[in-house]
Amino acid sequence: MNEPRSFSDHFFLVIKGLCMGAANKVPGVSGGIVAFVGGFYEEFIYSLQKINGNAFKLLLRGRFKSFYQYINGSFLTLLIFGMLVSYFSVSKILDYFLEEKELFVWAAFFGMILGSIYYITKDFKHWNRRTMTACMIGLIAGISISFLSPARENDNLFFIFLCGIISVSGMTLPGLSGSFILILLGNYVLLLVDSVNALYDTFSEIIQGDFRFIENTVRLNTLKILAVFTIGSAVGLVSLSHVLSYVLKHYRHVTTTVIIGFITGSLGVVWPWKRTIYKTDSAGEVLYASNGKEIIKNYERYLPDFGSTETWWALFFVVIGIGILLGLDWYGKKNRKQTT
Repeated sequence: MNEPRSFSDHFFLVIKGLCMGAANKVPGVSGGIVAFVGGFYEEFIYSLQKINGNAFKLLLRGRFKSFYQYINGSFLTLLIFGMLVSYFSVSKILDYFLEEKELFVWAAFFGMILGSIYYITKDFKHWNRRTMTACMIGLIAGISISFLSPARENDNLFFIFLCGIISVSGMTLPGLSGSFILILLGNYVLLLVDSVNALYDTFSEIIQGDFRFIENTVRLNTLKILAVFTIGSAVGLVSLSHVLSYVLKHYRHVTTTVIIGFITGSLGVVWPWKRTIYKTDSAGEVLYASNGKEIIKNYERYLPDFGSTETWWALFFVVIGIGILLGLDWYGKKNRKQTT
């Protein structure tokens, strides 16, 4: 795991981080899927698991190099750097296309999830009563989550901290979308849109030498919320990795089949052909959440119209999504051949 990496390995780690960050931003898509199909899921989990008591002992003794090597620092640094860059670049591009070409974006992600199901199942040879039961449990859980109704926004700091712990599961559990969980908790706009934009604006102003944001109480409160959410995410990421490393070590096949079932169940979340249904009052006015910014809405799924050109374009993007996953599979096989 700590073997020296080439420049291309470093470059692709950043790219994988970009993909994980972008996936985590989109409701219904899991950054963990990117790690799983990219062939670095286990290294990601075991590297996070190394952030433990021994690591902090090395840090407190001033043995920084040993600490960095112990936690697989090169791997984590490049991956997390890619995720951070994604939140301020790729994710903004995604926001634009979700607004302008929503059907095609969801179609591409639907294809990617179909590809990931193929990727995980193609070499799995351990089907039995136990693993089939685990797969069904994962499938039922995935379907159930996709039909839950979202809650209202809540900016209580303790709740924000819990949101951080829970939402980060999308990075560690393939198929479980952290951003979709935030929608269910009612805090997607607050934590992944408003807070990220506030941090972006703050950095931009600091670079320009403008420090007037210090007097902006709304901005400072949003940044405080983001800080608490980030701490919760860090705590959740490390704690979940310890649990998952144990589970992967002792129940690998059962865990894999739960993931297969969960990813399959989550297909309903990213079904491309859906229309937005806005909740209205008795006068027909669109209802907003308590924050006054977030429109209360649900989605109604429908079957595609094969007489429409747009449908065929969407199917083309489904194929593109599958192709991306097959490309990752090809890259992973090529990499493994070069290292053996």
